[in-house]
Amino acid sequence: QVAQPRAPGGTDLAVVRKLGVRRGRVEALRHVDLQVAPGEIVALMGRNGAGKSTLLSALVGMVRPTSGTVETGGLVPHRATPHDLIRKVGLVPQEPRDLLCADTVAAECAAADKDAKAAPGTCRALLSQLLPGIADGTHPRDLSEGQRLTLALAIVLTAAPPLLLLDEPTRGLDYAAKTRLVTILRTLAAEGHAIVMATHDVELAAELTHRVAILADGEVVADGPTPEIVTSSPSFAPQVAKILAPQQWLTVSQVRQALS
Repeated sequence: QVAQPRAPGGTDLAVVRKLGVRRGRVEALRHVDLQVAPGEIVALMGRNGAGKSTLLSALVGMVRPTSGTVETGGLVPHRATPHDLIRKVGLVPQEPRDLLCADTVAAECAAADKDAKAAPGTCRALLSQLLPGIADGTHPRDLSEGQRLTLALAIVLTAAPPLLLLDEPTRGLDYAAKTRLVTILRTLAAEGHAIVMATHDVELAAELTHRVAILADGEVVADGPTPEIVTSSPSFAPQVAKILAPQQWLTVSQVRQALS
């Protein structure tokens, strides 16, 4: 069940056409089509090695296509300059600490402002908005997983990229941090950001996303509205959907609303 590709151009912030990526003898991606519009939250799901992280890397220009095309915000990512690309797309990696190299939160934020050519204090203001109470002098390694993720998110958002990419964003997060992340991402989507996340977290996909694209062996094997995709596959269905099938209820809040 693969969605028909939409027409290129228009308002799509990411357009992937027949993308192929080869790593040595391994075909990491094959004939991948994907379009993402402003305000849309898309989950990339699949087993380890399916190609989710490779697709994110192609969208941010970290890998060069072997075949096909990739555009983000009208730019070809692997050919764009970092200065231009940072204003179109940002990636929060699977390990947020990979973005963090300074000794204090304040230094990280100052570096983010400089890299994005943003007004001094922009990153710090974003961090305070996303997660108040983190002291300037705190070393990033002393932050919790959720706090490090939020700091990395603030750093990426300093350049205000319309397209936001996240790789396994709930890994290592407790329930409170995950709930806060959902609220943050919903707010960003409501403001017009497009969000693409690679995740194994079926409950997150059910709670947050508009669409799910499932990858297997480097190919998109299903792409469509979240309720349709996750309820059609036991491997990717949340617990509520498994219990209440064939109803397309995915979360407890949806059930509560339907019964009220």
